[in-house]
Amino acid sequence: MSFFELLENTPKIFGLFAILLLIGTIVAFVFNFGFKFRIIGATIFSVLLSLSSWAFIQSYTEKVVIEGAKYVPIVYDNGFDLIIAKAEDDFPEDSIGPTLEQLSENLRKGSRSGAKVKIKIRKLEKISDDVSKPVIVGEVQKNVLMN
Repeated sequence: MSFFELLENTPKIFGLFAILLLIGTIVAFVFNFGFKFRIIGATIFSVLLSLSSWAFIQSYTEKVVIEGAKYVPIVYDNGFDLIIAKAEDDFPEDSIGPTLEQLSENLRKGSRSGAKVKIKIRKLEKISDDVSKPVIVGEVQKNVLMN
């Protein structure tokens, strides 16, 4: 079983475990067993595990991979409307468009308060031994909608 199959099944597993514990809790109260208050805690905890694993699955999204895109590390992100990624010196020109598209598709919807986000890819151009200046090689603007 792969990780993602296990991830999809955890709410069901914990939910069934919670139902079994609920039945055990009812039996413990009916027959006045000494562990009835301990089993209540286990039942509530398994319900919380089931709900939290379901919530995690709802929030989990896989990264979009676009053919022709290259990996560029994000070197600046102000958390609202600007993301800057660093391209290497030998970054191919034909990968700029797919890389910008991949970066924009991997932004989560509903993040950044619905702002228009500028995504830039930049290189550092060496001016002298200790000085370099940033050169923007590609830029795209994405409107991040809520939902």
